[in-house]
Amino acid sequence: MRNYLNKCIPLYFILIFTACKARKNVPDVSHIPINVTVERFDQQLFRIDTNNVMSGIKLLAEQYPDFLPVYLREIMNFGGLSDSSQYLEVPLRQFLGNRDFRDLQDSVEAHFADMEPVERSLTQSFRLASYYLPAFKAPRVVSFISAISNYGAVTVDSTLGIGLDMYMGADFPVYRLVPDYPDYIVRRFTPEYIAPNVMKVLHQQYFPLRSEGSKLVEQMLDLGRQQYFLEMVLPDTPEEVRLGYTKAQLDFCNENEEMIWQFFIQHKLLYTGDWQDILRYLGEGPSTQGMPAEAPGQIGAFTGYRIVQAYMKKHPEVTLEKLLNMQQIMSIFNEARYRP
Repeated sequence: MRNYLNKCIPLYFILIFTACKARKNVPDVSHIPINVTVERFDQQLFRIDTNNVMSGIKLLAEQYPDFLPVYLREIMNFGGLSDSSQYLEVPLRQFLGNRDFRDLQDSVEAHFADMEPVERSLTQSFRLASYYLPAFKAPRVVSFISAISNYGAVTVDSTLGIGLDMYMGADFPVYRLVPDYPDYIVRRFTPEYIAPNVMKVLHQQYFPLRSEGSKLVEQMLDLGRQQYFLEMVLPDTPEEVRLGYTKAQLDFCNENEEMIWQFFIQHKLLYTGDWQDILRYLGEGPSTQGMPAEAPGQIGAFTGYRIVQAYMKKHPEVTLEKLLNMQQIMSIFNEARYRP
């Protein structure tokens, strides 16, 4: 099973160990035998001798039998391992020998010379996911670069890949050379988004989000359940980071929660299946069309999250596992009786 989170998804982790910060009751999961080690596929790839590319690729294939074929074919568009070696060798040699890409890899290695903080953050999140979801199996974790192709996290069967070149910091000059990356996207190309977005793609692997044929409210609830999952497995990550908002945007949403809800009600949007409406309220953007400029893009995720929180507050007996597995998603909406 493969799942890709490849558009507008920066990464990194954030560690908040402030003693005075109010926290939920976070279970002690230190006994769960999960310890994440990030395997540096990116480093091994760029150590290949460009005069003997295919021999190096064969060695990598033995070490990464699931990930390497997907990396070559679907992330980098070089072709499959089963293709003629001639067709694969040429683009690979050009890629590995290109000075700009080698400089990019050098920058990544300098920026992420110490992966221990990332590993510690993911270890805690994986342990919490295992605690709440017995079916969860911690994946093998590898790092790669995609030549700024915006692959932040991918899952390939039981392997999870982190595209480190997408988390070099909002001021990384290379990002400004890509016209498809506006400021509201680049600001999230920072290290603090690694753990939240890794957990998003893992959530989507276990609980795929509905899309075609679904009503807006159903997709809002799907995103709301995803956010509730992130809340449980990333208890120390600020809410605005989990949502992908700025602090000011989240403050706006909290201060205008009733107005946002009434907007959906008055415009009769909840039950729409129109793809343009769904994209307008669930898609990425610097703001939400039709609302004040302070309203963030993907504002439907905020409302869906608040509906799910209202439901869980009324139903403390419902476990995270049961919430995520509920098939009749509208029962969440109906029973939440959400009234901001």
